Amino acid sequence: MRWTCLAWLAVVGAFETAHANEVTDSRAKQRLEKSEGRVLDSYSPTPGVPLHDAVNQQQQRKPAVSIDLKSALKPFDSPESDSMLPLTNGAQVSIADIRQRALQNNLQIKVAKMDPELARQSLREEQAKFDQVIFAYAKYAEKDLPAMSGDKVILKSDNPALDGELAKLNLDQQNKQYWDIEAGVKVPLRTGGTVTLSAPLENRQSLGKFASDQYRSALRFSFSQPLLRNAGQQANEASIRVAELDRDGVQLRTRLQTIRIVTMVDKAYWELYEAWAALDVRKNQFEYASQNLAMVKRRVQEGLTAAVEINRAGIGVADRMEALIVAETNLKLAQRQLQFLLNDLPDDQSQSPWVPTTVPSLVKFEFDRAHLIRDALDSRIELLDQELKLSADLIQIDYLQNQTLPLFTLDYQYGALSGSGGRFGDIGQDLFDGRYRDWSIGLKFEMPVSNEARKAKLDRAVAQRMQRLTTKTLQTLTVKREIHDALDKVDQDWQRIIAARQQVLVAGINYEAELKQFNEGLRTMTEVLETLTRLGEAQLKEIRAISDYQVALVDMAYATGTVLGHGQISLQ
Repeated sequence: MRWTCLAWLAVVGAFETAHANEVTDSRAKQRLEKSEGRVLDSYSPTPGVPLHDAVNQQQQRKPAVSIDLKSALKPFDSPESDSMLPLTNGAQVSIADIRQRALQNNLQIKVAKMDPELARQSLREEQAKFDQVIFAYAKYAEKDLPAMSGDKVILKSDNPALDGELAKLNLDQQNKQYWDIEAGVKVPLRTGGTVTLSAPLENRQSLGKFASDQYRSALRFSFSQPLLRNAGQQANEASIRVAELDRDGVQLRTRLQTIRIVTMVDKAYWELYEAWAALDVRKNQFEYASQNLAMVKRRVQEGLTAAVEINRAGIGVADRMEALIVAETNLKLAQRQLQFLLNDLPDDQSQSPWVPTTVPSLVKFEFDRAHLIRDALDSRIELLDQELKLSADLIQIDYLQNQTLPLFTLDYQYGALSGSGGRFGDIGQDLFDGRYRDWSIGLKFEMPVSNEARKAKLDRAVAQRMQRLTTKTLQTLTVKREIHDALDKVDQDWQRIIAARQQVLVAGINYEAELKQFNEGLRTMTEVLETLTRLGEAQLKEIRAISDYQVALVDMAYATGTVLGHGQISLQ
């Protein structure tokens, strides 16, 4: 009864394992067939709100201000429009172009793309374990034996004269030659057994006083099948199924590496965008300071302003010159970082600058967090890879459980023999009439006394699976936390954009007011330059907020296991 229950549990466990593996493998294949692009609109129950509408909504809550934005806020009068893009001659690059070049040229992606091929070759190697083997064996031997005294024997014979007589057998001097040839095929079975078919051929030739020359052939069949350990298709195909799961896991990890690189490229692109915009701000700050210096010099010449204001205006120009130099260097560093990710670093600095052409997506979405989390748990490659490893652990546990059983093997052999012939043409006689044959059947039992080594391997596999289950639970919590963190960061950066926009508006009004009061002799140039600095800093805050918002959207898409939907990505 106990063995019946164990057998039933084994059958049920094998069925559940096979079903779980099929479900996991199916999900992994479906994930590999998905396109890599996160469309933000699908997660927002309400339409997105463009930045200028959000600014208007914000202004409706406060007293409206009137200002000549064209003169006070150049070149950032409308951050969501093309005016935020640098008006510079250079190589025009969009984010879609950068992504395509990254997929083609990035060295880390090229290295990762070799892993699936290596996994496929490992799978081929495991699948070849059941290949049939054709073998051939040939041996020639020659013995030149001297005369040798033999044993004493008592004869048993029907002849009364010989029966009971004592005799001595002496080996005479003789020369013997042997030819042994055998060819056949060995077929490994998926049940763990082995079938062997062979056709041996023997030639025995003896030279001397009683010369002989005999040929004999046979057809042999042998079958060996384990009955406990290593028995059954499930145990013998375990390594193949593990290799298949490993292949799928490698493909998922390769895709994850590609998504990670694309995410890094996206961030580098927006860093380049931010560097260009910051450079434009620094240029405008320098131009405003230079215009102020020229204006002060004219007023000093006209006797309207004290000469000390020239020094104050000159210091402002020098300060902005330093900031302009730093901004130019930051632009070079940002472009070089992007070129590094694209494996496109030039040997000299003569290459024209890269000018981003993709406009930031300045649209506010109200994301459905529960929807995003469900999609993240279904799409995160780390979770799918962990599920594949858990499926492989189940297969390994079943295999190691089989290995704890005793080795109990059934061996069967059958041979159809031919009669001995004195010439080569007699080979094959009597093979098929069953006149001469030999056969055997046997059982072999083997088991370690303690069996601790195999039990320890099984216990370790079980402990490893429990560890993976805990790790998967931790990964699930991590994914949920990353989604919430990413969404909070998106909301924060959007609020930063609106706040910075308001600050730019107020700083522009303040700068114009201070400049007018300077012309009326009520303010010094130092105070005017301070307001100009605050205007520039407000513009830089807005630029950083816009760039951080794009990066936050990228991080949010990455947290769901995909990339931001600037364009569909094919990883084939």
